[in-house]
Amino acid sequence: MTSWTNWAGTATADPQRVHRPRETAGIAEAVTRVAVDGRTVRTWGSGHSFSPIAVADSDAIDLTGWTGIASADTRTGLVTVRAGTTLRTLNTDLERLGLAMTNLGDIDAQTIAGAISTGTHGTGARFGGIATQVAELELVLADGSVVTCSAEDRPELFAAARVGLGALGVITTVTLRCEPSFTLAAREYPAPLESVLEGFDESATANDHFEFYWFPYGRNALVKCDNRLPLGSETAPLSRFRRFLDYEVMENVAFGTLCRIGRAAPKLVPRLGKLSSSVLSSREYSDLSHRVFVTHRGVRFVESEYAVPREALPEVLAALRALVPRLHTPVAFPVEVRVAAADDIWLSTAYGRDSAYVAVHQFAGMPYERYFAEFAAIAGAAGGRPHWGKLHDLDAAALRERYPRFDDFLRVRKEVDPDGVFRNAYLDRVLGPG
Repeated sequence: MTSWTNWAGTATADPQRVHRPRETAGIAEAVTRVAVDGRTVRTWGSGHSFSPIAVADSDAIDLTGWTGIASADTRTGLVTVRAGTTLRTLNTDLERLGLAMTNLGDIDAQTIAGAISTGTHGTGARFGGIATQVAELELVLADGSVVTCSAEDRPELFAAARVGLGALGVITTVTLRCEPSFTLAAREYPAPLESVLEGFDESATANDHFEFYWFPYGRNALVKCDNRLPLGSETAPLSRFRRFLDYEVMENVAFGTLCRIGRAAPKLVPRLGKLSSSVLSSREYSDLSHRVFVTHRGVRFVESEYAVPREALPEVLAALRALVPRLHTPVAFPVEVRVAAADDIWLSTAYGRDSAYVAVHQFAGMPYERYFAEFAAIAGAAGGRPHWGKLHDLDAAALRERYPRFDDFLRVRKEVDPDGVFRNAYLDRVLGPG
């Protein structure tokens, strides 16, 4: 057996067998063997999901040896990448080609297949999640067959598989619709939370990529506005010293120290939160897009995130702000708020509606269950949809009410995996037994 634990330590597994293929034929062979023997299989990426979505009860397919760009057309921007490639590696490889992804989140540890399968997203009122950048997928289905799908070829499978939870097959390659490398002008600054909330809609609309972090118990939020510059614009990045000071020393070392103090002495957390909010600093710089989107996260945490209709954000945040002071265990980590455009991917959290994302966090090792449960109730009252890769306790009955195409997804799943080869306990809960 090979023991496996995800990044946050919230999920573990001891699969009976781990397959490490380095080609599509090897992936197909592993799936076929599992199916013939009546076992189940899950695919491993980088283990960055907080939920147990990747937990393998029987067999696991480890794709860390199946990486790199398979083909790239710099004229059309279509890039085919092997499923085990991390976003960090992909961004570096794309930069060498003079290309970039349209939008990214702030963490790049995930594999491309894992990122799209769980609905990973960045922020931007006119931009969708990473899965909206997918032009074509190649998958190995439960019978071992290798198929491709796109908007033109097997469109229903494509609508389901772009955010497929690993329930439809093993993604082998992802073809992305990339664009020429571009520069983002970044502006980050503290501002009173009340003013940020009052101007939220205007800020979200006026900036290409807008988000903010609310520090519970503090007066200020940290606002981030990133905007595209004309193609070919020169970059003006932070100096190495300033980047090290701001991102490594302040946001990782110093903040991690405050969190550890708060974990040891929870009564100090509100005062430490006020301190964190009061020392936020401003910075302006520009750099290639992926260097602005992505921020190193060295402090371990657990996370739950819900997408709510964008117009519901004020009431959700008002209820969350009222909740935090009532909690027995104080909150050591900030709340992150982002936005995304509506899309047409069946299990995307932004399906059919412009969305606001509210993500709550807690420092690793501190109690979080009541906080997350009460936040889920607040988001649920607004029709919130949980991020598939983050912690939540909803089941298929509840999720069916929140996804108009939920049963269409189950129908496609039954067609391509009638015997439930790709099942695990998490999928049984969120989709029902397959």
